[in-house]
Order: sequence, then structure tokens, then C-alpha cells
Amino acid sequence: MYILIDGENIDATLGVNILKRTPRAEERPRWDRVLEFDPFTHKKSVEANETSAPAETTHNSTGLFFLNSSQRTAAPFVQALLAIGWQPIQLMSDDYERKVVDEGIQRTLEAILDVRPEADVVLGTHDVDYLPQIEALLEAGHRVAILCFREFLALPLAELEDRGLIIHDLELDVQAFNLPLNRTHPVNIDDFDPYPYL
Repeated sequence: MYILIDGENIDATLGVNILKRTPRAEERPRWDRVLEFDPFTHKKSVEANETSAPAETTHNSTGLFFLNSSQRTAAPFVQALLAIGWQPIQLMSDDYERKVVDEGIQRTLEAILDVRPEADVVLGTHDVDYLPQIEALLEAGHRVAILCFREFLALPLAELEDRGLIIHDLELDVQAFNLPLNRTHPVNIDDFDPYPYL
């Protein structure tokens, strides 16, 4: 299983859309939990306030964490990723307008399609830029999952659930955070529990 993380996208969504500021260290995802999470065996949470511990997993995975190093990447963060088992992919370009992380992930998804016909793929992002690659992987029979804050996932990606895409919430399903995030998000009426709001 390959786990690809769009570090820029996850961090920007957390900071801009949820926290409305730069996340503090304790508010960022626990990337070790993300690496251990198996989206293909995990049962989705149905309650937004569920607090059970993440399930232990024993899957083999390759974690590829994509970073834009065109300006500067924090060396301690890269070292922390290495220490917990991630492979940081630090991409750069002299053209600061170039979306190096998007390009790197797109190329990696295409390479998996080309040379790893049985591989499961997990992508941490909200970005529609990977839609063609995800569609191609699904059409070729790959199991594909997205890890995101569901309410911010690009609609064309969300619509791929009908074609087999599995979507898990980073906070509610992966339980990647030590602190609860101040989020409002849609809840299916069949899953709605009014008691936590009383």
C-alpha cells in the first residue's frame, strides 16, 4: 500500500479553512497514526464525537510525504517524518508558480498505475488536480482511498465514491489529532445523535 500525502494541501486546509490561522505543533496531524491507518479495513465513524483509540494495524505501507522545498522546508519536520517511517519527497523549482507537489504526486500515481498493478493507493488531499490519476487507478482495479477533512474535499473527488473510492476523515476516522478541531460538517440524518449537543 502506498500512502501519498499532499503536505501543502492538508496544512493549508487545516490552517485556512478550519483554524483560521497557522496551526500550532500540537494542532497538527499525528503522522505516525496516518501511516498506521488502513483505510481498507477500517469501519467509518458514524458519530462526530467518537473518541475511541485508533485500531492497531499490521499492514505494509510505503509512506511518501510530498513537500515544496522551493523556499524552505523545516529540517526538524523532515527529520521527524523520517524517524516515524515516512519518506519525505522534497521537491523544488526555480519557477515559484509551479505546483511541484501536485506534479510530483501526479507522476507518482501514474508510475504506480504503470508498474504496480495490484497496489492499494491512499492519498491525503482535498485537491481536484489528481482526479484523472485517481479515475485511472480505479478503472484499472486498484483500491484507492482519500484521507481528508470531508467537508473540504473537492466535489469531483467525492463523487468517485460511487465508483469505489473510499473516503476517510482525518479527524473522525483516522483520529490523527490529539486535540479536537473546531469543525462543523454535515452529518447524515440516519447517523445524527442529538445528545452530544445537549
